[in-house]
Amino acid sequence: MAFLTNNSGTVTSFAEYQDVLDMDQRLFENNEGLTDDIVEDLLTKSTQRILYAIKYTDWWRDLYLQETVSPSFTSASDVPDVNPNQILVRQQDFTYLCVFYALYYFILPKIADFSKEDNAERAKIGFYQQKYQMLFEELINVGDWYDILNQGSITASEKKPGAMRLHRTR
Repeated sequence: MAFLTNNSGTVTSFAEYQDVLDMDQRLFENNEGLTDDIVEDLLTKSTQRILYAIKYTDWWRDLYLQETVSPSFTSASDVPDVNPNQILVRQQDFTYLCVFYALYYFILPKIADFSKEDNAERAKIGFYQQKYQMLFEELINVGDWYDILNQGSITASEKKPGAMRLHRTR
């Protein structure tokens, strides 16, 4: 689906209720309390969290430094926010990324039974977290989807492959 925008044309969410429903319809059949208003609010929060995660990658900092004229910043927090309106390609991937994040971080923890180790929702949390992480790393590593110069197209200099630092989790 297309990105959701507000009245001023700013992207507010990478996904909508139907995208989550399409990903895991059984989840909604068993949990009537997951209404479209609740899910869409969680998708908006997920979009913001994804944008913050992108902002603090080395890829974003390097792209910003490469394409802007003499930036002055003293820390990573001085790098500007990622503008979701400038994501021109791979929008379907960002929709999936948002759905994966919302499912593992917000939706499934609300309904999972953490008292049982073999609970299906607990297993799904791990599954969707892994899917999110793999897609996030792929998007950063490819680096061909953002129009930092805001010209309406992505030039060759803006296509900057990134490299995610691998980390071990225990």
